Amino acid sequence: MVTFSLAGRRALVTGANKGLGRTIASALKEFGAVVYGTSRTAEGAQRISADLGTDGFVLDIADIASLDSFVANLPSRIGGHVDILVNNAGVNQPAPALKVTEVQWDAIVDTNLKGTFFLTRALAREWVEHHVEGTVVNIGSQAGTVGIEERVVYCATKGGLDQMTKVLALEWARNGIRVNTVAPTFVRTDLTAATLDRPDLGDTLLSRIPMGRFGEPEDVTGAVVYLASSAAAMVTGHTLLVDGGYTAW
Repeated sequence: MVTFSLAGRRALVTGANKGLGRTIASALKEFGAVVYGTSRTAEGAQRISADLGTDGFVLDIADIASLDSFVANLPSRIGGHVDILVNNAGVNQPAPALKVTEVQWDAIVDTNLKGTFFLTRALAREWVEHHVEGTVVNIGSQAGTVGIEERVVYCATKGGLDQMTKVLALEWARNGIRVNTVAPTFVRTDLTAATLDRPDLGDTLLSRIPMGRFGEPEDVTGAVVYLASSAAAMVTGHTLLVDGGYTAW
């Protein structure tokens, strides 16, 4: 029977203390998973703990040296292996391509692509060693499919994430590990509201979405739950666009 239940599963959501990550973590919990989250700050980790009733962890995925030890110590901290990883943590610093600095480039790439890969690999190594058939859901963006002005580095990382998803899915399928990406359009959160409400920008962006509205966090969580669940047991290496038709032009 096809089921979206996540009962008996353990999930780890990066960047779960606010915005889309917080909503995703709550949705996974609602569908039965025991959910843990990470934040770069102790305050954020405390908020995660209050939200989910589990431990929140301080982790900066751009700190590559810390990732292997974090993953190695995780089972003893939570009493078992997570089998769902949602790579939600990401950053963006919009700027015209002619003005992008090396510091900006490194900051975005180190989190969105490099850190995401090394965290995922560390967890996959644990899964392979302990014969855990895990599931990875990356949070990408329509920016991995289409160009968006003043987001050259962000677009590059999200396009790279889509390709990384395919390669990891191919390499790890034999181990029962599935890897997919959810790629939303512009989603309204507390963090994005100021940008989307700007008349000079918001109206232009909205005009590119055939369905006539920006995304809501709940639009994205349905896709994440689906890909994490056994309903998607035969789906791997896929990027699921949740974009209201933005990329159909």
